[in-house]
Amino acid sequence: MALTKTDPPALGALPATMRAFVIRPETEGEPETAMRLEAVPVPEPGPDEAIVRVMAAGVNYNGVWAALGTPVSVFKMHREPYHIAGSDASGIVWKVGSNVRRWKPGDEVVLHCNQSCGECAECNGLDPMACSEQRIWGYETSFGSFAQFCRVQSQQLLAKPRHLTWEEAASYGLVYFTAYRMLVDRAHLRAGQHVLVWGGGGGLGSMAVQLCRLYSAHALAVVSSDQKAALCRALGASAVINRSEFDLRKHPGETPEQAHHRMSEMRRFGKRIRELTGGHDVDIVFEHVGSATFPTSVFVCSRFGQVVICGATAGYNLEFDVRYLWMRQKSIIGSHFANAYECDQANQLVIQHLIQPVLGEVFPFEEIPRAHQIMRNNEHAGKMVILVGAPRRGLGAHAG
Repeated sequence: MALTKTDPPALGALPATMRAFVIRPETEGEPETAMRLEAVPVPEPGPDEAIVRVMAAGVNYNGVWAALGTPVSVFKMHREPYHIAGSDASGIVWKVGSNVRRWKPGDEVVLHCNQSCGECAECNGLDPMACSEQRIWGYETSFGSFAQFCRVQSQQLLAKPRHLTWEEAASYGLVYFTAYRMLVDRAHLRAGQHVLVWGGGGGLGSMAVQLCRLYSAHALAVVSSDQKAALCRALGASAVINRSEFDLRKHPGETPEQAHHRMSEMRRFGKRIRELTGGHDVDIVFEHVGSATFPTSVFVCSRFGQVVICGATAGYNLEFDVRYLWMRQKSIIGSHFANAYECDQANQLVIQHLIQPVLGEVFPFEEIPRAHQIMRNNEHAGKMVILVGAPRRGLGAHAG
């Protein structure tokens, strides 16, 4: 019988099976039908691995991609017969491999989602993100957080901030650590800079806004609703722009008239930015939307400015007028998640109460497919979280 949330095994012992939401090759499609509850075997940890009892798990767009099987099927990235998605979690270390020394059963942790070999020169001197075996756990590998237990490399473990509940602690890892690397280590965020943040009210954007505030930079948050505008202002955004006031999307097969209209809207958007900044263009554009926004990002970025991009939720085939790039000497910087050191440094800011999770709706375990469908439909604000082992909200926080 599968483990129930009210009847956990003894610490260090693993049941034969666990409840998990799995995607199989034949079920790929919309998240609400692709993700199905099954009882599956509980994996054992390898020598450098740990098994974590998942208390709560965060919802990310890579779970939507995994369900859809696009832009690439997860089954082309690993050989497991099924895929357990989920790249964010808080939980309790339940069992560790024979080589693990820094962690023990009973430790309360949050997880980062970067996996690498740990043996190559890139891992030991350059950056584990350059490892040829680098993978995002819960997307490019299976046994992610949408199950009662997950299997991770021990280097993925981070101390859970004591003041956070299980659901708060599960909400920030992927988006926050990604934003931290993008702005702090890749774009070298500095005080006084103006930063355009697309999707300021979402998971990534809400963390970017907070980092700008912490580094005394000015965040201009682009949002789609009054609710998200209020959230961004509360998090420290210097200004907010409602994207619905501008027709910026580049459509396939544009006519000359449509292209002319879009260019006019981009100029109007840039004028609005300068009105809000006191005449300044933006030094950094925080990009993760892709095809719908990228031409505008390159256009409005300042001379010698930077567009830093970590993904493309609206489409990854990008078309833009490259003259605005080279003639004004702008830079495009690719960024992909974060290494363990960056994750730890960023996590310390949460422990010190300098960065706060932006928690959206919290769902019970059985509603994992619905939560991903909501994200697919862009109907969410903040970060959605699933209660897995935690029986209700508000648990897991410690005083002091």
